[in-house]
Amino acid sequence: MPQRNSTQQHAAPASTFKVAAIQMASGPNVAGNLSEARRLIAKAAEQGARLVVLPEFFAIMGMNDQDKIKVREQPGHGPIQSFLSETARQYKVWLAGGSIPLAAGVPDKVLNSCLVFDEQGKQVARYDKIHLFNLELGNERYDEAKTIEPGTQVVVVDSPFGRIGLAVCYDLRFPELFRAMKNVDIILLPAAFTETTGKMHWEVLVRARAVENLAYVVAAAQGGYHVNGRETHGNSMVVNPWGGVLDRLPRGSGVVIAEVNPSYQASLRASLPALGHRVLF
Repeated sequence: MPQRNSTQQHAAPASTFKVAAIQMASGPNVAGNLSEARRLIAKAAEQGARLVVLPEFFAIMGMNDQDKIKVREQPGHGPIQSFLSETARQYKVWLAGGSIPLAAGVPDKVLNSCLVFDEQGKQVARYDKIHLFNLELGNERYDEAKTIEPGTQVVVVDSPFGRIGLAVCYDLRFPELFRAMKNVDIILLPAAFTETTGKMHWEVLVRARAVENLAYVVAAAQGGYHVNGRETHGNSMVVNPWGGVLDRLPRGSGVVIAEVNPSYQASLRASLPALGHRVLF
């Protein structure tokens, strides 16, 4: 699977900095969701966050699977993308726009795309979700492939905060994706995990990806009951490279914030050089 690196090279940060995961319970009204996102981004910035992550489909959790197709945008154009650019610039943060629906290669589908904007409001990366969720369990039925076209490229962003790897929700279950990122410092994970799967698997998977890659994980989730009747697990969290949960929010809208310590991460990687011990079969 090909890898795409975005932006110019930056030196690794020498001092600590704060990151934030935004948790929402988005609904079908795009304008209302953007207003709530702006409020929470402002709150994160006020607390000193320099890197902020929104949840999957933060701008639209429709009444049905077709609603996101109705508000899809062309790359580089549209109110959701303008919002992300303007808000990143306004609050002087690097902003990962959770995921948004972008136009796909076929008219009845979208790409589930995570866009990253720097503090000047410039888009510096785009990752299209590769793994599409499918579940048939009891009364629950999900089949993302009906309305979403999968991405094909692993994306890593060279940033002032180190190497950042991008993933979305169901990607979390596939550790080979994160290995393909090749030694990232921070993993950003927007998500909308269902309560059914999330209560058993979410935390253990988030912490496992942190431990396996000796990386910080910023996991920003949808969390609560939605107008469409769906229940998402929440528990947005920031996890350190040793697997410790630095902060979390069980349910509802809010901000999870924590400090990233590059020196601590470097010391762990020196003490346990597991990334250099990998054997590929």
